[in-house]
Amino acid sequence: MNKKRMLVSLVTGAILGVFCIVGASIRSGGEASTSLLFALWYNRIIMGLVIGLNISKKDLPSIIIRGAFLGLVVSFAYYASTGFTDIVSFLAGIIYGIIIEYVNFRVNK
Repeated sequence: MNKKRMLVSLVTGAILGVFCIVGASIRSGGEASTSLLFALWYNRIIMGLVIGLNISKKDLPSIIIRGAFLGLVVSFAYYASTGFTDIVSFLAGIIYGIIIEYVNFRVNK
């Protein structure tokens, strides 16, 4: 395991999780429960963990595909827990998976 890759993935996931919390709060009109917002943030941390455990790739197309796939897989757990109602967070998770992979690609060149 590459410790730098893991750290970058976890920190990026945590930061993106904050963006998710803000977005979910705005979409819900400020009425989203604290536990729901925490679950969303925690999901992004788990996404960072899963991506951080993978071996670095050197080609951009591969990291985009892998980031999207891992983002989809990890975000699906949260999406299912909402009764398949929060499609925006699910789709954002796919994008965030790509972002986490891309940040690692740039930092670990």
